[in-house]
Amino acid sequence: MQALTVKIRIFPDQPDILRHVGKEYIRVVNQLTEQAEQLGGFPKTTTKNVETILPSAVCNQAIRDAKSVYRKIKKLGTRPILKKPVYFVNNQNYTVSENIVAFPIVVEGKTKKTAFRATMTSRDRELLSKGKSGLMRIMEKSGKWYAQISVEVPTSVTNNENIMGIDLGLKVPAVAVTSTGKTRFFGNGRQNKYIRRKYQQRRRKLGKLKKLSAVRKLGNKEQRWMKDQNHKISRQIVNTAIQEGVSVIKLERLGNIRKTARTSRKHAKNLHSWTFYQLQQFISYKANLVGIRVVEVNPAYTSQCCPACGKKNKARDRRYKCSCGFKAHRDRVGAINIMRQPVTDGNSLSA
Repeated sequence: MQALTVKIRIFPDQPDILRHVGKEYIRVVNQLTEQAEQLGGFPKTTTKNVETILPSAVCNQAIRDAKSVYRKIKKLGTRPILKKPVYFVNNQNYTVSENIVAFPIVVEGKTKKTAFRATMTSRDRELLSKGKSGLMRIMEKSGKWYAQISVEVPTSVTNNENIMGIDLGLKVPAVAVTSTGKTRFFGNGRQNKYIRRKYQQRRRKLGKLKKLSAVRKLGNKEQRWMKDQNHKISRQIVNTAIQEGVSVIKLERLGNIRKTARTSRKHAKNLHSWTFYQLQQFISYKANLVGIRVVEVNPAYTSQCCPACGKKNKARDRRYKCSCGFKAHRDRVGAINIMRQPVTDGNSLSA
């Protein structure tokens, strides 16, 4: 099973009501965790012990969330305080149809299951029909309202042993090599750099004019563009994997990519702001949906070791050349070595 999130746009006629119940939800969670902290333990609590306007089903969910937040106190050493309004509903208390999302709210002192107009993509509709729906979160972002539903989707299984290794970078966003010898480059690093530099220049000008709201909007627009790029690249990668009969995709472990990656000073800003992790997540869930397993491997020296003889060489710009005669694009060398890195039970081994 693969856990995914379906994001549905909803159109409340009276958004202030949703804002009010969202604030009430986090108030209840914060109040219960504060009480538990003072008592030194989470007491037995039911909806009868909580004074709130929330429907009982939603209040029960708030109590569960408060227990979860309280458990984090032991790990963090301090009590997390929720600030952003949010409203959670479990899967037994909401319904989703073609253009409607319905869930309980309190209207004029009475609990009522209220229907809201909604729009969703054909992909999300298919996921909801195939998978098992879980918790739903109602939230507002940039003045728009969304219902986010967690869905567990069954995945198919393939028995083929064809492997794909993927090297991520800035100049070339992704290079994939399969064990059958197929190599493909994905994305346009120069175009990405140009677009992002244009956004940075616009933000700088707006910042000098003290137009902070416009700066935030432009930042959100850039994030949406980056997300769209990662969606397109990940879809192309997974489609190639399907065409080549790949059963396992190997990705580099990204924990220290910003420390270990070779880059010039002019590329440093892009390195620290590009969403490598998001791209990996997109590749992973799209691959899992079609039965392709994704694992992480140690990326140490993958761009330096010669795939032919194993000798370490430093590439000049994007050209890799070894004394044994092997020549290739530097990122292709990285993808080959990532593909060959050993993995046991899905866990990375040292290089």
